[in-house]
Amino acid sequence: MSSSSFSSSAAPSPTPSERERAADAAAPRSPTPPVPPLVGAFIESLSFRGCGFGRAAASAFEKEDLRARAALPRRLRAAVHAAMRARDPAAGAFALDDRDRDGDGDGNPWFDAAAHDDAPESPLVAFVNPRSGGRLGPVLKTRLQELIGEDQVFDLTVVKPSEFVEYALACLEQLADSGDHSAGFVRHHLRVMVAGGDGTVGWVLGCLGELYVQNREPVPPVAVIPLGTGNDLSRSFGWGASFSFSWKAAAKRSLYKAILGSVSYLDSWHVVVSMPEDGEEEKEELDLPHSLRHLGECTFYDDGTAKGELAETVSCFDGVFYNYFSIGMDAQVAYGFHQLRDEKPFLANGPLSNKLIYAGYTCKQGWFFTQCISDPELRGLRNIICLSIKRMDSSEWESIPVPSSVRAIVALNLHNYASGRNPWGNLKPEYLEKRGFVEAHSDDGLLEIFGLKQGWHASLVMVELISAKHIAQAAAIRIEIKGGQWRDAFMQMDGEPWKQPLSSEYSTFVDIKKVPYPSLIINGDR
Repeated sequence: MSSSSFSSSAAPSPTPSERERAADAAAPRSPTPPVPPLVGAFIESLSFRGCGFGRAAASAFEKEDLRARAALPRRLRAAVHAAMRARDPAAGAFALDDRDRDGDGDGNPWFDAAAHDDAPESPLVAFVNPRSGGRLGPVLKTRLQELIGEDQVFDLTVVKPSEFVEYALACLEQLADSGDHSAGFVRHHLRVMVAGGDGTVGWVLGCLGELYVQNREPVPPVAVIPLGTGNDLSRSFGWGASFSFSWKAAAKRSLYKAILGSVSYLDSWHVVVSMPEDGEEEKEELDLPHSLRHLGECTFYDDGTAKGELAETVSCFDGVFYNYFSIGMDAQVAYGFHQLRDEKPFLANGPLSNKLIYAGYTCKQGWFFTQCISDPELRGLRNIICLSIKRMDSSEWESIPVPSSVRAIVALNLHNYASGRNPWGNLKPEYLEKRGFVEAHSDDGLLEIFGLKQGWHASLVMVELISAKHIAQAAAIRIEIKGGQWRDAFMQMDGEPWKQPLSSEYSTFVDIKKVPYPSLIINGDR
């Protein structure tokens, strides 16, 4: 992305005293010994054994150490916030003048040696979703602000990650293009902490992924504080199943891991839903998660796979997922849970209560017992969908039969699903060879497609007594939902469900393909 340069007046020639100060700044200094990676955990262990002043001193030391490592210079923090408030990256231009007044060079050889002096070693910003999981977000936000600074912790109900990418990062890029070496260092080495569930993490990853599209690399890697119900993405990269009850100390440990952890690659998958345009009334009823966006009217290319009737006018929406996409009964249960949580948030006040509510909806929606008022023949997905896939290194669509008993179909990218379960299973080499499968990895360019039957079958899968119904491995997926007696289909991506209206006459299509660039995740267990 080409960035506009900032104009600034030339600095006057330095006086002799200024030259002396600059020479002192440029003179070689004994390097400050780096703080050991586990200093936070070590000091914390001492603080439990100590008492009174010892605990307070240890805590103060950790705060100072974290701020020294992660806090942006005050002028850059002010510039970033000014750019977001004005919705204009150029609004942070004053940071150049502030740098000059502080003695950080303006292309002047007397000051160039001190160009990086105000840049932190490991710049870090954090996003907090106060609505995730047990609603711990507000107190955690305050804790993170204490540790790395108020201006570097963002509430996702106030600041969207897309706005941060569009204005804040662009501001740093423009400052760097204008000769601000500290802004360039911060932009190049920035890391992002996300406190929320899998859907929140996916939302931030998707917005950061736009940097690839806009040729604005590098893309900041993401660390996780798990506040959701399932936290499967968090588990997969060593950030844990849930946030610790001793959350004050856990916040410090998480920040150190975010600063020091190694980075892994993660496949991401682009989903496009093409639905018949039947009028404004149906369109207004479609309430999408924040991870999806409306594209408006678009063109659908059949490629010869369609079995049902195609509408002349099609509207589309799209998004990106990192863990799983599913359609069917599991998404219907998740949708009911999310509706209740939004209407009565006091009921969903922790992981245990969330799981109990999930269990209640599982029974209520007929996951275990098909409701008598419903026609059992309509409960199987085989009655309404056609599944086609592209295998690795193939450009041809292949039709895949859907087992008649399957009531939920899941396309899985990670090993973890539904709070740490592995429904695909650890398959033996001979079985893999027999089915034409390969060992599953999160960066192999393949999705594992499996089915869940009645709730009894799903329960045995969830306790890992049996594997799910293996259907296929695919590099691309097309699901056609044929028009008929079903008025709605329930879908979800990474724990974010929605109710998809269906046409009685025309087909709705879901297309999934791999995003051509990787997502970057910081490892929490290294």
